[in-house]
Amino acid sequence: MRFLGIDPGIAIVGFGFIDKTGSKLTPVQYGCIQTEAHTPDEERLLHVYEAMLQLIDKYKPDAVALEKLFFNRNVTTAMSVSQARGVLILAAIQRGLPIAEYTPMQVKQAIVGYGKAEKRQVQEMVKMYLKLQAIPKPDDVADALAVAICHAHSYTLNSKLNEVFKR
Repeated sequence: MRFLGIDPGIAIVGFGFIDKTGSKLTPVQYGCIQTEAHTPDEERLLHVYEAMLQLIDKYKPDAVALEKLFFNRNVTTAMSVSQARGVLILAAIQRGLPIAEYTPMQVKQAIVGYGKAEKRQVQEMVKMYLKLQAIPKPDDVADALAVAICHAHSYTLNSKLNEVFKR
């Protein structure tokens, strides 16, 4: 199965496509979609939306996972990131993809085994899981790959649980 992990943002959207075969995880493609700072939000959102559609069409994931938003200070940033998140979800839904959402704590728990792990610990584990030579940069890309890994693990577990409950 191919999973797409997304770290939503308005300036930078991290994305990571990974394949899972058995228990093996393989990176397919990862990077970020960037928008220019002094561009109107509607143009930035259109760019994020169109770029995500192109990525989905090119790499054809089976499932999409996004990091849930957590803001405790800047409401303006929260609003624009929420809008970007909306167009990312729209792109996935329009392509008929199932969507999952994970809190940062859930991702850390799945990757490191500790929900309050430091960002650097998560990045090192992403590097290890995917056998990468370096931690992906910017941080948004490593975060997106962590979300994809989290979903790959959760998806497998949930599939097995569903099989058991169907019996």
